[in-house]
Amino acid sequence: MKLLFISLGCDKNLVDSEHMLGILEEKGCTFTDDETEAEAIVINTCCFINDAKEESIQTILEMAEYRKAGNCRALLVTGCLAQRYREEIIKEIPEVDAVLGTTAFDAIAEMLANVLEGKKELKFEDPDRLVQGRMKRQLTTGGHYAHLKIAEGCNKHCTYCIIPRIRGNYRSIPMEQLIEEAEVLAEQGVKELILVAQETTLYGVDLYGEKCLPKLLRRLCKIHGIRWIRVQYCYPEEITQELIEVIKSEPKICHYLDLPIQHASDSVLKRMGRRTTGRDLKRIIEMLRKEIPDICLRTTLISGFPGETEADHEALMDFVDEQEFDRLGVFPYSQEEDTPAALMPDQVPEEVKEERRAALMELQQDIVFDKAGEMTGRELEVMIEGQVSGENAYVGRTYRDAPDVDGYVFINTEENLVSGDFARVRITGALEYDLIGELL
Repeated sequence: MKLLFISLGCDKNLVDSEHMLGILEEKGCTFTDDETEAEAIVINTCCFINDAKEESIQTILEMAEYRKAGNCRALLVTGCLAQRYREEIIKEIPEVDAVLGTTAFDAIAEMLANVLEGKKELKFEDPDRLVQGRMKRQLTTGGHYAHLKIAEGCNKHCTYCIIPRIRGNYRSIPMEQLIEEAEVLAEQGVKELILVAQETTLYGVDLYGEKCLPKLLRRLCKIHGIRWIRVQYCYPEEITQELIEVIKSEPKICHYLDLPIQHASDSVLKRMGRRTTGRDLKRIIEMLRKEIPDICLRTTLISGFPGETEADHEALMDFVDEQEFDRLGVFPYSQEEDTPAALMPDQVPEEVKEERRAALMELQQDIVFDKAGEMTGRELEVMIEGQVSGENAYVGRTYRDAPDVDGYVFINTEENLVSGDFARVRITGALEYDLIGELL
């Protein structure tokens, strides 16, 4: 069977998609990017914020047209939107043949077979179920880097977030299973592992009674073939001295951390249900930069949270100006049903959310451009991502750049380089968010 697979949302969702692709491939499916050729279509959806929800719904509606006319014999919907709105999807979009929840994706081949026999399917497991066991995985990232999902769910229950209701409580994936998966990835040619979860810093607390991310990192560093290990989604209040020491002492671990702080005003942080204050955040950032001077810090912020005043916004602007994050993204607050924040008074108008987001991004743009200019003259290791079409130039990433979200380095050279190669590069200039370099 020829199948079209569409994966939406975050990199954690992408890992589930890659496992589903592996399961389907083992059952004899081949894959196509052409909707008109597809005999079956699977959409792995997202609904974290309103924009993601709208993208998922629009994609389902578009693919439903191919289910009504053409080669398509089965339309399956999986992922977060499926978990959250299962009944509505089946009722409102009759072209959908099966809906699978977030903890039932390993049943994808069984559900497809049932649909082809003429059955409408709903498949949902306990939201706290942890899909375990070795599964074949088909990488979609080019093969030289891969995400390693180390945990599922979340216990933080921030007031704006629907994830615990959709993905369940925090569940660490057993360390031995992760090591085995990482070894297989390395054997397949993966050179960069990107550790992801709703929160990586709490890894192991539920299984082993203590934070075990440092132990996991040390074991991953021993795997032959892995050159870089990047850690994402570190809640600042959970960062320990042991974790910092591991990052400092293990050369394979990128001096890069993603700290989703969301805001810096104490009143907003309290309403968000966050466990830090603005002072805490300053202390943690100062500690990280003191201990690891070349660390690259990335964060995300929310503009226009309910009750955010102009003074709160200005406090956040001042914080961003003072801290000078290397990487920063801002999302306007999304009023998600079934979350405490959605019922809070003083909801901020959409135009104000957007104005505040734009102001933060304009400030950050100046910071990033200045930091890019300061990189001139530095020599850095670069992972090659590919060749610029029609030119003697290549594009790559430094340790400071996570794929798809950060910048690139453009390298002019007559030499032949291959995606996944590592090259030593001297930075010669900057072009807005990206760098320009020469091969050493």
